[in-house]
Amino acid sequence: MTHFRRNLLTGVVTVIPLMVTSFVFMFFLDLLSGIGRPKVIILANAVRPLSSDMARWILEVPWLSSALAITLTLLMLYLLGWAVTHLIGRRILSNLEDWLKRIPFVTTVYGATKRLVEAFQTNGIEKSRKVVLVEFPHTEMKAVGFHTHTMIDRESGIELAAVYVPTAPNPTSGYLEIVPLDRIIPQDWSVDEAMTFVVSGGTTAPDTIRFTRPVVPRCGQPGPATTAAFTVEGVVCPPGARAANR
Repeated sequence: MTHFRRNLLTGVVTVIPLMVTSFVFMFFLDLLSGIGRPKVIILANAVRPLSSDMARWILEVPWLSSALAITLTLLMLYLLGWAVTHLIGRRILSNLEDWLKRIPFVTTVYGATKRLVEAFQTNGIEKSRKVVLVEFPHTEMKAVGFHTHTMIDRESGIELAAVYVPTAPNPTSGYLEIVPLDRIIPQDWSVDEAMTFVVSGGTTAPDTIRFTRPVVPRCGQPGPATTAAFTVEGVVCPPGARAANR
């Protein structure tokens, strides 16, 4: 009986990642197929005068119809991306955005979504600096988040960070936290690494992590002159200044 339970558990653990991957893959395929379905109908009507049998196959053969729908959707997205990278496409997109701004609710959703996507499109070191740890749900626990914006408290002048905390294993849902900037802990992860960490429930993680915020030296009263300035987390101490711990 013990041998049976062990093998059954091993089989379940083996099949769950395959099932989740299959589910996500099929979801996106169905989404692409649904977007491209009207184009398939247009294509079938276009070839009907040439071959009624071909038009019937396009519409009635499930795998052929789905394959064409997915292909046409991917082609449409590629052409859209190509157009936006050129002057004419940018002008068309700009005119479309100007039109959307006249619709109150639509412009709110579109603007927020666009800014969120652009926040995750930055590359290099700017991209990795957006991954942080925040104290959530209390001070003894920390969660992976994405630093998306910086604000200033109008009363105290304290810098505040807007941090999106995704939930596992579905990172599209989560929490938006407003945290003092000096309470977040920057990580040297890329956004892809952080997303993989969240989706995998922490099973795919680096060997080390910065869990506590390091002591940050600050510039104190002028001391003996030095030959060069030094930088600590973006704070530049000029020559002649001495560092003091907080």
